[in-house]
Amino acid sequence: MMRCLREVNVDNNTVGWYQSTLFGSYQTVELIETFMNYQENIRRCVCIIYDPSRSNQGVLALKALKLSDSFMELYRNNNFTGEKLREKNLSWVDIFEEIPIKVSNSALISAFMTELEADSPATQCDYDRLKLSSSPFVERNMEFLIECMDDLSVEQQKFQYYYRNVSRQQAQQQAWLQKRRSENMARKAAGEEPLPEEDPSNPVFKPLPEPSRLDSFLITNQISNYCNQINGVAGQSFSRLYLMKALQEN
Repeated sequence: MMRCLREVNVDNNTVGWYQSTLFGSYQTVELIETFMNYQENIRRCVCIIYDPSRSNQGVLALKALKLSDSFMELYRNNNFTGEKLREKNLSWVDIFEEIPIKVSNSALISAFMTELEADSPATQCDYDRLKLSSSPFVERNMEFLIECMDDLSVEQQKFQYYYRNVSRQQAQQQAWLQKRRSENMARKAAGEEPLPEEDPSNPVFKPLPEPSRLDSFLITNQISNYCNQINGVAGQSFSRLYLMKALQEN
């Protein structure tokens, strides 16, 4: 595709892609897979995330994200066990790296926008900033946050089930070893060769596969994002309430 664009003299200097999101719900496995596919051709690819729901609150919600190198290495090996994460010192906050964005207009665009400005000192957009109600935005964030908490609880149950199985397997291994040692003591007393204390063919010694921690990391990252959004909107709402209180007193 890039070669075809270059042949028809179209700008083909692609450094990534952009996508929209709803209330910051973009941290998914699909986004990581898209990053890895772009990474094959573009080493330092970037994804621009635009959130129109937050932009309606008066904030230009643009983010430039890239995957960290340590996370990409683990993702290629598909190894998100607790031991490997501790070895790489990787936590849920180390999945994405945010790149600062600076939006600027050319001098001609700035002059044109100045000519388009109305002569009135205030516009409807300025009045919209004084709206005290932010309940719809907070309500939707709370709904998504509760869904993420439920998903995180399901992931925790998977790990609890895994550790219960590990404890049960260790108890079975100890019981088998005690039985084998008793048999070896009897064989030594009878002058026979002792049997090995480990039997790889025995299902008791087969290691249990540990669940991947990728989903729990993404869910935790998403929960943090929702909490930050709620905190930011709540701070703005308090500022408006205090402003209106001061205006009423005056």
